[in-house]
Amino acid sequence: MQTININTTKRCEFIDITSKVEKIVAGENIKEGICFVFCPHTTTALTINENADPSVREDILSHLEEMVPGNKRYLHGEGNSDGHIKSSMLGCSLNIIVEGASLVLGTWQGIYFCEFDGPRNRKIHIQVK
Repeated sequence: MQTININTTKRCEFIDITSKVEKIVAGENIKEGICFVFCPHTTTALTINENADPSVREDILSHLEEMVPGNKRYLHGEGNSDGHIKSSMLGCSLNIIVEGASLVLGTWQGIYFCEFDGPRNRKIHIQVK
């Protein structure tokens, strides 16, 4: 297992980690298998989506905020309940096929780390089998 450290700069943001994950996969020298990507934080998520047009990320963040507003009254007292809910909606892990020692992603797809309670220092664990 390898770990990526991410320093987020905003309360809510998507950070493209595709190249970091690809570098780890290439270094593992596994021709065919699965890349497991896991985030051990309860107010973050991982997703695969378009990485050609940055407005897609902004649209997703905007829609998530409309669905789960940060300024709503929640029972949880830390002020980050919306982050917990958004994390649960997107999920904390991904499985990506590896073939020819490379990730199998669509032409426009990228891997995103999703921060919902930043800025913070975060970790992402990656294992290739």
